[in-house]
Order: sequence, then structure tokens, then C-alpha cells
Amino acid sequence: MDLFSRSWTALRTAVAELPDEDFARPSGCTGWLVRDLVCHLVIDAQDVLITLVTPAATEPTRDAVTYWDVAETPPTGDDPLDALIVRLAAAYEEPWLLKFHFDDVGSAAGRAAELADPGLRVATQDVVLTVGDYLSAYVLEWTLHHLDLVAHLPDAAEPPAEGLARSREMLERIAGTAFPASFSDKDALLVGTGRRAPTGAEKAELGELAARLPLVLG
Repeated sequence: MDLFSRSWTALRTAVAELPDEDFARPSGCTGWLVRDLVCHLVIDAQDVLITLVTPAATEPTRDAVTYWDVAETPPTGDDPLDALIVRLAAAYEEPWLLKFHFDDVGSAAGRAAELADPGLRVATQDVVLTVGDYLSAYVLEWTLHHLDLVAHLPDAAEPPAEGLARSREMLERIAGTAFPASFSDKDALLVGTGRRAPTGAEKAELGELAARLPLVLG
């Protein structure tokens, strides 16, 4: 729960500190500018709010790791929902409007998470998790999108170290194996999820795991 809050606060702070011109720069998400990614984060925050007030009466069917589905192909940016995000982001016109909406909804999601009972069972996307597992899963979401946010912004703050470490741990559990110790947490996440291609040396170190990458999470 605490790591969710720290990761989310760091991501929201990074967005708040962006100069207007950075919203028109590319993000680490295929086909999305920074403004598109921030618009997606507004939707993510709404999803958190909705899920935390959607209790379930049945036993959990997923945990923080099995929450994630692994797709076979990376996103191309052509998915209808991805295209909708681009249109929504463009409708804001001024970066300050998008910043305001993100801060407003994002702050509410953060407060709701802090007040939630970690043992409560909630439903989302036809699965049931405890609140604790749901928010733990979102540490990976926030960390990856924080990396996406700053992918082409060298002056922007990066995700917290503890969020990177926890996200790497979850990605390794999803993969069923550890990444080489020589990989930093950031590089393990970027290479593991296909956000950048491994170098020749990294591919050699990955061994058999290289053939199973990227792990496209959804």
C-alpha cells in the first residue's frame, strides 16, 4: 500500500513539473506523445477509483502477479482505445488543463488507496483481487508508465528506486525466471517489456529468456 502511494506520488509529481513544451514530445509508448500518456493516466486513475468502490463477494481469482496477462505482440498504437486516448488528449488543447484534470483525479485515487482496507476483495475486468494485491499490481503500472513518461525527457525525475526494484521482482515472477544480475532494475524493465531492444551483450546474458521477450503486459 505504501509503495503504491510513493510510486503514484512520484509519477504525479513528475507530470506536474513538466514544462508545457514537453507535452508534445514523444513518450515511451508506441504512437503516443507525452500528453497522450498523461491522458491515459487520467483513465488509469479513474479505474483505480472505480475498482476500489466495486466490492466482490467471491474469493480472489488473481493476485498482484497473475493480475497481468501477457500478450503475444507489442502494441502498435492502432488499437481503437489507443486512438481514442490520442483524440481525448488533443481535446485538452492547453497542457495546464490536462495537468489540472490529472492532478484532480490522481489525487482522489491516491487518497482512496490510502483509505482502502487492503483485505477487501474488489472486482475489475472480470477478476477478483484483494485491494492489497490490486494496488501492488499498480506499482508495476505506475513504474512502467513513469519510465514511458521520461523516456525522451532527460531532465525529468525517474521512478523511485524501491518502485523499480519491486516492479522488477514482479516482472521476474511473471517471466518465471530472474533477469541477469548485471541488469539494473530499470534495464530489466525496459528490455523485459520491449521498451528497448537488448544489446548484443545483453541478449547473450539473457540466454534462453531472450527468445521469450518482450513480455507485453496488459
